[in-house]
Amino acid sequence: MGRRIDYYNDPNAPKANSLVPSVNVVVTNDNGEILMIRRTDNENWALPGGAIDLGESIAEAAVRETKEETGIDCEITGLVGLYSDPKHLIHYTSNDEVRQEFSVLLTARPTGGTPQPSDESREVAWVPTDKATTRTMDRSMRLRITHYLGDSTKPIIA
Repeated sequence: MGRRIDYYNDPNAPKANSLVPSVNVVVTNDNGEILMIRRTDNENWALPGGAIDLGESIAEAAVRETKEETGIDCEITGLVGLYSDPKHLIHYTSNDEVRQEFSVLLTARPTGGTPQPSDESREVAWVPTDKATTRTMDRSMRLRITHYLGDSTKPIIA
């Protein structure tokens, strides 16, 4: 399996060769904890999410990716923001794809399932909000969680 390497405003980063719409999901339980994964491709903590496949909506992709990566079923409840910063590049070494960031950040509530790791997630955990940004993660993921915790009344466009 290849690795994922995130670059931000790095003059030595490879040039982007793709733009893939993706989604991340802030799933919160009744205790206010956030569902997070520790990725297998870079060991960073992240919100569940991934690419939107042809033939599916943003919400369908969010529900599918959350289930695949965490074992948790969810229902989409809202929008936090849109992230398309061309300075954030994601290099997948398995196929040398270098994506420019393009992600929709949604909120959701769990409707069933049991937390369990997958091929993409080494660990799955419900994390208290005051600990969510203290884990090892890419700056873009920390920014998304910070935006969610900021409880803005308008979607973030970044």
